[in-house]
Amino acid sequence: MDEMLVLARCLLVVLVSSLLMGSGLACGPGRGFGKRRHPKKLTPLAYKQFIPNVAEKTLGASGRYEGKISRNSERFKELTPNYNPDIIFKDEENTGADRLMTQRCKDKLNALAISVMNQWPGVKLRVTEGWDEDGHHSEESLHYEGRAVDITTSDRDRSKYGMLARLAVEAGFDWVYYESKAHIHCSVKAENSVAAKSGGCFPGSATVHLEQGGTKLVKDLRPGDRVLSADDQGRLLYSDFLTFLDRDDGATKLFYAIETREPRERLLLTAAHLLFVAPRNGSGAARRALFASRVRPGQRVFVAAGRGGARSLRAAAVHSVTLREEATGAYAPLTAHGTILIDRVLASCYAVIEEHGWAHRAFAPLRLAHALLAALRSDRAPPAAGVHWYSRLLYRLGTWLLDAEALHPLGVARAAS
Repeated sequence: MDEMLVLARCLLVVLVSSLLMGSGLACGPGRGFGKRRHPKKLTPLAYKQFIPNVAEKTLGASGRYEGKISRNSERFKELTPNYNPDIIFKDEENTGADRLMTQRCKDKLNALAISVMNQWPGVKLRVTEGWDEDGHHSEESLHYEGRAVDITTSDRDRSKYGMLARLAVEAGFDWVYYESKAHIHCSVKAENSVAAKSGGCFPGSATVHLEQGGTKLVKDLRPGDRVLSADDQGRLLYSDFLTFLDRDDGATKLFYAIETREPRERLLLTAAHLLFVAPRNGSGAARRALFASRVRPGQRVFVAAGRGGARSLRAAAVHSVTLREEATGAYAPLTAHGTILIDRVLASCYAVIEEHGWAHRAFAPLRLAHALLAALRSDRAPPAAGVHWYSRLLYRLGTWLLDAEALHPLGVARAAS
């Protein structure tokens, strides 16, 4: 049986590669098959401009301040030194403090260093301020946590700083500010904040409806369960639960709470997960899938109305969208139809890319493999924890085939690490 599973994995790799090359993914905004990828035109930031256009310590940017880190504090172990030879550290205190930063900040800084050398041959990235242990910055500055750096180019040519800021945005810093004529300020989210928001999942406390009647917690699903789902035409049906694309038992996650009033329903899901919304004004357009982080009050989602055989989908207006932290784990179930009703609200089984149809086609080999294995095996062992290896594979392929903008920044943080 182990040999069969290995063979199935090899076949899946071949199938998904050919499927993606021949599908709409190859025609998308990325490096489509047989096409040359044209370089993206970069626009320098203006003086005093910041991206994203929100305050630094808000959810949409680098997040809240979590407390000063000192050399004697327990959190000091969160900082890691950066000895990248392609980065010049001013280190005017001569303590090495400017080299200390969180791993996320280090990763973004190293990526930026490469961009700087590519943009201006012979020029390096220069860090003038990193972690601050001496209290030289404003109260609650992210410099005190090793989550912020002030940067220039090694030649200190101020005419380059607008483009340097743009390169920092492209490198993945969570907030970039052309703060001063003398430097650019960049910061990142806290490590635990990124983990809490990442992935495309539902909480373990969410429920699904079973074909044999009753409900079941999503965390307790097993292969062989048949759960309420919907087809492309919006007809309710029961679909086979196949596996978890991600399973993180006991994890604490930040979920978007999408609430309706007529009928009163509430769905919790992570930012990168796809949720179906109805077309505006009852137009004949097909339903579309949006990232949960893009759903807004007034849009309409699909909820199950009625009971038993009379149950059907109806569009219900979103009354509120809020954020809620849950510590019941995070689960991303996959069904044969690629859709699932969670807490009576219709959602996609997919995340990361805002194209349900593409994702459903890309996962076709996995669904086929599970159907074949189900016919050969009678046991119903729970799926393994963690991000499914096939999801990891697709994420790797997606980063190669598509521009970064096509993938949700919080989609598969753990898979990509």
